[in-house]
Amino acid sequence: MLLFLCALPALTGCISVNVALFAPPGPLEEETVQKGEGNYKVLLLEVDGVITSSSKSGLLSQFESPVSFLKERLTMAREDKRIKAVVLRVNSPGGGVTASDIMYEELRKFRKDTGIPVVACFMDVAASGGYYISMAADKIVCHPTCITGSIGVIAQIATIDKMLEKLGIDPVTIKSGKHKDMGSPLRVPTDEEKQMMQRLVNSMYERFISVVAQGRSKTMEDVRAIADGRVYEASEAVELGLVDKVGYLADAIETAQAEAGIQDATVVMYTRPGEYRSNIYSAEAKSWDSILTDNVLSNLGARFYYLWIPGR
Repeated sequence: MLLFLCALPALTGCISVNVALFAPPGPLEEETVQKGEGNYKVLLLEVDGVITSSSKSGLLSQFESPVSFLKERLTMAREDKRIKAVVLRVNSPGGGVTASDIMYEELRKFRKDTGIPVVACFMDVAASGGYYISMAADKIVCHPTCITGSIGVIAQIATIDKMLEKLGIDPVTIKSGKHKDMGSPLRVPTDEEKQMMQRLVNSMYERFISVVAQGRSKTMEDVRAIADGRVYEASEAVELGLVDKVGYLADAIETAQAEAGIQDATVVMYTRPGEYRSNIYSAEAKSWDSILTDNVLSNLGARFYYLWIPGR
């Protein structure tokens, strides 16, 4: 990163200095977060915050793409024959439709190719896309105070045409067809375009329903009956068959070991050099509001999300 340093007027003036405010990410390293006496390992994976396929760097911080980070960790897990189970710790309101679907597919393929059981553990929130990706798991353990569900799709368009009019700005669009700028923030969509976007939302919704039906061994009709976008608390989710049981992270680890036919395994995580995880609850500090604002709500124009946005 290039910084400009200005001296006092009596001195030489300004100079430029290259300063690395954060080190470039290094290869993943295995870290033990809970020592066991057995010969095998349980891998603890995190899905935390808004699900997006993009990375973001700030002045003093750097956020990795959840999609690429998950792929990297699953690739590393495939090479370790002592990994016998995976616990997916989910704390996410969801995110992009495509990013959620990619993560779901990567987990599904990993489980199918390796035969390693995956147990999801829902923490504060596992809604919409956060719930979607968990359909690749064998079992789901839901924290007693968790909010989950929000099965559905949302598309939002933030139009700025009235603001531009007040500023005396008259945007001009040259297009090859009347719908080429559908979803543009420069104008309100027509009724016909709203219907077209609704068809897209409905198609993505049907895919969500199908993934849940397959993951939870339900019929499409049964899922559709409870998939109106609402969220559920833990006990309701159990009653509706959206999760398997209410419990804590330790219960999820125990369930994963039972699914794998092992016991007293060592619990490990994959971290970047310099990170420190002292126990199974350790996690990178993130601000959902800042990530949500930077990656989702600030994007003008049409976007499609498996995302729960309370109070927005």
